[in-house]
Amino acid sequence: MSSEAVYLSTAYLGPIQYYCKLYAYGSAMIEACEHYPKQTYRNRCIIAGANGPLSLSVPVEKSAEAKMLTRDVRISDHGNWRRMHRQALISAYNMSPFFEYYADDFAAIYDRPFGFLIDFNDALCRLACSLLDLNPKLSRTTSYAEEVPNDCRNIIRPRHPQQDEAFRPVPYYQVFASRHGFLPNLSIADLLFNLGPEGLIVLRDSCCETNA
Repeated sequence: MSSEAVYLSTAYLGPIQYYCKLYAYGSAMIEACEHYPKQTYRNRCIIAGANGPLSLSVPVEKSAEAKMLTRDVRISDHGNWRRMHRQALISAYNMSPFFEYYADDFAAIYDRPFGFLIDFNDALCRLACSLLDLNPKLSRTTSYAEEVPNDCRNIIRPRHPQQDEAFRPVPYYQVFASRHGFLPNLSIADLLFNLGPEGLIVLRDSCCETNA
C-alpha cells in the first residue's frame, strides 16, 4: 500500500476499479471543487440484474448556473428513486450470499435525507469500506488543481474509460454468471453482496502492483 494520496472523483457505489485505488493508497482526496460533469459514476452505478448490467442513476437538481461545483450538487427526490434503487438491489441480490447481512445497513443510508450528492456518496463509500475492513483516510479537496499526483479523477468512468495499467479485474462469484458470464468492474455493491468481507481479496488481486 502506498503512503501517498490518490485523487478520485466522488462516486455513487463506485465500481471495483474505484475501490482498488482505495486499497492501493493509504488515503484519498475526493474532488469536490471541479465543475460537475454529467454521465459519470459520480451519480450512477452499474449492478448485475437478472437481464444483465443495470445502470442506476441518482437524479440531481438542475442549477441556474451553467457550471456548478460537485460539492454543491443537490439530490432531487423526483421519481421516488430511493425506493426504486433499493428495490433494484433487492431484485438483483436477494439470492446472493451476503445480502441479508448487509441489506439493513444500506437501507439505513437510503432512508437518510441527504441533501448533497457528495455527502450521500461519502456515506455509502464509508459503509462499503467498513464492511470490507478497508481503512483509507478520506478527505475532500478545498480548491481545484489541474495537475495533482496520482490523478484518477477521470480515468474511472462508464463511457470511454482511460487505460489503467494498475487495474486488472479478476473474476469472482456472481449470482447471474450462468446467464451472462462474469461481468467485470461492477459496483462495489455487487462484490459485497456476493463475497462479503472476502471481497477485499478481489481488490488486492485486481491491483496489478500486487499481482507482479
